[in-house]
Amino acid sequence: MSDDPSQSRSRSQGSSPSPWAIEAEGLGKRYRRTWALRDCSFRLPAGHICALVGPNGAGKSTFLGAATRLVQPTAGTLKLFGVPVSDPAVLERVAFLAQDKPLYPRFTVAETLRLGRELNPRWDQALAERIVRSGNVPLTARTGTLSGGQRTRVAFALAFGKRPDLLLLDEPMSDLDPLARHELSGLLMAEAAEHGTTVLMSSHVLSELEEMCDYLAVLAEGRLRMAGPTEQLVPAHTLVTGLADGDGDGVPEELRRQHTIIESRVTGRQFSALIRPGGPLSDSWEALVPSMEEVLLAYLRTPGAPGLIADDAREVTA
Repeated sequence: MSDDPSQSRSRSQGSSPSPWAIEAEGLGKRYRRTWALRDCSFRLPAGHICALVGPNGAGKSTFLGAATRLVQPTAGTLKLFGVPVSDPAVLERVAFLAQDKPLYPRFTVAETLRLGRELNPRWDQALAERIVRSGNVPLTARTGTLSGGQRTRVAFALAFGKRPDLLLLDEPMSDLDPLARHELSGLLMAEAAEHGTTVLMSSHVLSELEEMCDYLAVLAEGRLRMAGPTEQLVPAHTLVTGLADGDGDGVPEELRRQHTIIESRVTGRQFSALIRPGGPLSDSWEALVPSMEEVLLAYLRTPGAPGLIADDAREVTA
């Protein structure tokens, strides 16, 4: 997968390619008095697989809804490949797989794929059928009679068959068995590598995201907490353990004074803390390299911790 977003393809006729698949500036959505998403500003370079992470109610589905024009933002702007999301022409480049995988229950699988072919000029029938057949889903079966996993596979076939530039996935693999998860995860990575497809995927399965995604966007309480390439965000943190201080919450004052603490815990006489180092660490502490899952969990458990938006993901206001 290329690290240079400028190499991403552009299928729009007569337009120059945008290096950014998604550009959000001050994006917000309010339902009566409650903000589901607030002041969200970040950009996603084209050609990356980005994990959209957050607890229930964090604003993930709201953001995806705004990107697919299913949700009308209350504030801010959103562009896809440099085009305002309000422009109907941009929808040709986007495929969305919703969490509930809506399909016409009376259509057979074959009729469902035909619908995809009729509605999408870049439709790849061979790819769509391969996804369905690899799960032994009968083409003659009505989608309303399929199991949850089979319905998900058909929905994946529709999304991939469209050959989109941007694939938006909302909890796409929640009802798949381990073999199907592995297969479709591999398909995601292959599509991104071979065709430059940008993927924004909401998921709670953090271990899978670590294997698939090279970009992160973390939401908590409707606000963006962390965003950027995983190769920058994860190494920016250190897991520190040592002897707890007898005063206060047990975290040594030296650690608190010189470094940014994301999360800390004390067990017995030992403390552990995930930090963003602000300088050298004391030799009396043990420093470990955290996994992506450990970093994500710390931010999710501590929504009030200082956020981290990489320069690559920061929206630049003209």
